[in-house]
Amino acid sequence: MGFEMTVGKYHLGQTIGEGMFAKVKLAVNVETNKKVAIKIIDKAMVRQKNLMDQVVREISSMKILHHPNIVRIYEVFATRTKIYLVMEYVSGGQLSDKLYYLEKLNEVVARKYFQQLIDAVDYCHGRQIYHRDLKPENLLLDNNGNLKLSDFGLSILQKPSKLLLTSCGSPSYVAPEVVIMHRSYDGAAADIWSCGVILFEMLSGYLPFEDRNQINLFRKISRADYTFPEWFTSPQKRLMSRILNPMPTKRATITEILSDSWFRVDYKPSFGLEDETCTNSEEANSNLRESYLENGNPEQFINAFQLIAMSSELDLSGLFEDEKKTKLGSKHPINETLEKIKVAAQGVSLSFKKTNTSTVKLHNNPKLRRSRSNLTLSAEVKKITVST
Repeated sequence: MGFEMTVGKYHLGQTIGEGMFAKVKLAVNVETNKKVAIKIIDKAMVRQKNLMDQVVREISSMKILHHPNIVRIYEVFATRTKIYLVMEYVSGGQLSDKLYYLEKLNEVVARKYFQQLIDAVDYCHGRQIYHRDLKPENLLLDNNGNLKLSDFGLSILQKPSKLLLTSCGSPSYVAPEVVIMHRSYDGAAADIWSCGVILFEMLSGYLPFEDRNQINLFRKISRADYTFPEWFTSPQKRLMSRILNPMPTKRATITEILSDSWFRVDYKPSFGLEDETCTNSEEANSNLRESYLENGNPEQFINAFQLIAMSSELDLSGLFEDEKKTKLGSKHPINETLEKIKVAAQGVSLSFKKTNTSTVKLHNNPKLRRSRSNLTLSAEVKKITVST
């Protein structure tokens, strides 16, 4: 691919997606030669549209989700005017594109995608993250025909005992309780409804709820007013009727879907990493948002990826600010300076890991039980040539 420019260690290529305030470009990591997708967000547009919270939600959610059916985010950095989200490149396009060309999918393929979607959503809910915008446009396909959940801009981290209030999502896919204004709803049940709409669309080639008039559309959704096509089998109808129940308390749960006989045909569960503690919080997101609105040096890049959404105790340097890094001078050679950093790290109970000849990472020592936060720091030592 032709490269337009280089940002950090990435060569940027063609645009593969574009939205209201962001572009997604194909890129190559010059150190590993690996293809990635980089979402480039315009800070001025984000501020103008008051979308800072949406960007923070997307980053903080994706940071803690490590699952084979969820698009991975590798790195986040920023300049004075842009935010760069470096993500896994998924080359097969959107599920919506496949539905556009094929109209509907055969049962085997549709079931496989639905199984992978449920696995991904189940994993998100286990981390108390609710997507709230599930639709074929946000489901990507890789070269092996596997589904990848993406776009967490409308997601929210919420304790299971709490209900949500914000109405959001794409009209044809939202649950009845979401389209009714000023009514609280369960994020898990709302996501499951959207999964049911997607399954219906994959098997039928059209949406269960359609109307040019949005009021009429919402009326159909609130009543679950839809008709199965004649080729739907009894097991398919039975499962979708349980999912597309307008009463969220009577709607099928993920546990019930996982035990359904039609769903379980050729089912191969996919699992994410379960050994990490989810320490994301609304307070951490608030700190992240506020700190990124400060001023800084326009020539510097900030890499805040390791700190995002991991602890409310941290005062995070941010994405929305004009970047700021702490710089310290040393009169010692690089190796000696790194050794002094190591000694200092050990003095405050941080583990020291050298990633290359000039870069180190400092993080909490898991053997020390008194250490409760997930602090990770990085330091890069550069040799400065003084001009004479």
